[in-house]
Amino acid sequence: MEATRPARPSSLFRRLVLGFSGVIVIVFLLGLAYVLQDARITQRTRTAAENEAHAREALLHLALLADRPAALVAAAQELERVRAHMFATLDYHSQVRLRVWRHGRLLYDSRPGLADALPTPDQVRLLRENGWVTSVARDAASGLVVARSHEVDDLWMLSMSGISFLASSTVFSLPLLLLPAWLIVGIGLRPLRSIADAIEQRAVSDLTALPASPYRELSPLVDAINRLMKRLSERIEREHQFLTDAAHELKTPLVAVQINAHVLLSRCDPETRARCADAEAGLRDGVERATRMVHQLLALERTQAEPPTTLPPPLDLGALVRDRLAAAVPLALQRAIEIEFQADAECLLPLHVESVGALVDNLVSNAIKYSPEGGTIEVALQPCAGGCRLSVADQGPGIAPALQKKVFERFYRIPGQDQPGSGLGLAIAERAAERNGGAIRLENQGDGGGLRVVVDFAAA
Repeated sequence: MEATRPARPSSLFRRLVLGFSGVIVIVFLLGLAYVLQDARITQRTRTAAENEAHAREALLHLALLADRPAALVAAAQELERVRAHMFATLDYHSQVRLRVWRHGRLLYDSRPGLADALPTPDQVRLLRENGWVTSVARDAASGLVVARSHEVDDLWMLSMSGISFLASSTVFSLPLLLLPAWLIVGIGLRPLRSIADAIEQRAVSDLTALPASPYRELSPLVDAINRLMKRLSERIEREHQFLTDAAHELKTPLVAVQINAHVLLSRCDPETRARCADAEAGLRDGVERATRMVHQLLALERTQAEPPTTLPPPLDLGALVRDRLAAAVPLALQRAIEIEFQADAECLLPLHVESVGALVDNLVSNAIKYSPEGGTIEVALQPCAGGCRLSVADQGPGIAPALQKKVFERFYRIPGQDQPGSGLGLAIAERAAERNGGAIRLENQGDGGGLRVVVDFAAA
């Protein structure tokens, strides 16, 4: 069965650009509707005015030829030919009709076959009928009546060619409108991306407030993030304080339990001394485990403390490791385990003493715990990439690759584990490494050769 692909997140940038595009299209459609309506009205008015002017012009030319009908007809034909030639060059295809009467008798009709009724005397200027506009001009002295009819083709604007003509300017200018919109949206979202970058570049433990945004629209977002960080900081601080107080409070009762138990068990009768010795060993073991857990909880809290704002003074990591290994010798002798330490060169780094000490203690104690009796633990310190590399290798069973990330979780222990423990050692080591700018990883040495824990400390 194929794995379901995660849904692609929506893009605010794409949403804004599409919104701009939608607004442009709507404005274009509204503008097109307005232009079509306005063009229809304008074309009718302009056609009527031009038609009336041409009718008066024709009457002026033909009035001089009123007594010569043949010359009048020839002049009317020439006028129409000139007009047709002029409008042909302008790609103007509207139909025009010119009629001339003298004393009620039709002398000329440029489009014979159509109705040719003589306009009445009250029809002096304009007639509109069946999509035609007719202008009438009269000359009482010569008895001439000139009627010029012009077809108003306002349906052309609703055709494909008309709409393409009207929409061409908007279509060609659309990329020029979207490009500024794309740039404006991209530049406008930069402050939002800068906030995301500022949060992304922060350390895990940095919960300080973000700087106030100079933009009014982003101020509610920044304020909400700052309030959330403040609540998280307060909650984490309360948890740290509770854990620290509880661990400190447990140390004294555990010591008291151990002392009082020893006093009580020392007063056992000779008959019950063997059983008392077993109870004392079990009680001592339980108290020691509880005490160790308390110390580990305190160490965990110290490693999770806020890192200092300034770098600590340089620390001789080799000397610190030697001191911690010396402290671990009694524990190693109980199981006849030998500890070997090799330092290739001096390693001076600005490290936090307590957290690095807790790191070394937990790695070495884990190596002692899981190595077989009579085994060997190899601890090495060597320079690498401008920093130092600390490695602790044991001869234990190792950790399966699938669990090597899981074991860094607090209180997690590998199932079926025989050795006692709290599951805090590697968690403390990882947090101590992070606090000192280091990285920790696990490596199985193969063929049951044990586990190697490598910590790389980077230079300041």
